[in-house]
Amino acid sequence: MHTTHGGTLVDAIVPRPSDRTLAIARDAALVGAGILLMTLAAQVNIPWHPVPLTGGTFGVLLLGGLLGMRRATLTLGLYVLIGIAGAGVFAEWSGGWDHFTGATGGYLIGYVLAAAFVGFCADRGLDRSIMSMVGVLLVGNAIIYAVGVPWLAAWTAPGAEAVLGWESAYDSGLQPFIPGDILKLFAAACLLPGGWALMRFIGARKDKKA
Repeated sequence: MHTTHGGTLVDAIVPRPSDRTLAIARDAALVGAGILLMTLAAQVNIPWHPVPLTGGTFGVLLLGGLLGMRRATLTLGLYVLIGIAGAGVFAEWSGGWDHFTGATGGYLIGYVLAAAFVGFCADRGLDRSIMSMVGVLLVGNAIIYAVGVPWLAAWTAPGAEAVLGWESAYDSGLQPFIPGDILKLFAAACLLPGGWALMRFIGARKDKKA
């Protein structure tokens, strides 16, 4: 994948081969690694009802910045599909259709949209500085909640006679996540520009030796 800014950080670390078959194999391997990373991130969780607190948002934001829009969207899309098909890639190694139709369905959709947005911005070089990346990741995180919280508010818990409602959705699906998400957001915002700074340092050292 080529962009006017030379691609994402992962493109700088693992350059795209000129051979088309090798390039496709490389991108497939990156998508597979991304799905594995999301699976592991989801296992870092604090049980919370009805939506667990996991490392998933960190994985989404980081992958968006690393992979760019196309690969990140494919990665998160496949991750969600694999999970709702029954593979244990969600929190506590769980999976199944009920994750999509239940309280967490909106957050899963938000994952895909947020990864696409962050990847779109990374493709255009906004992952090169901490300040720009903080803004991008704030919007990415907001996208997850913009889909997840209304979905949760409209969800009817098993045995309940009415939908959860906005107040309960805020109390259980947004407010508890904010402190942790701020930390995860700033960690991702530092990692991506930090990676670019390291690549520039390595490049400068090579130029001096040459």
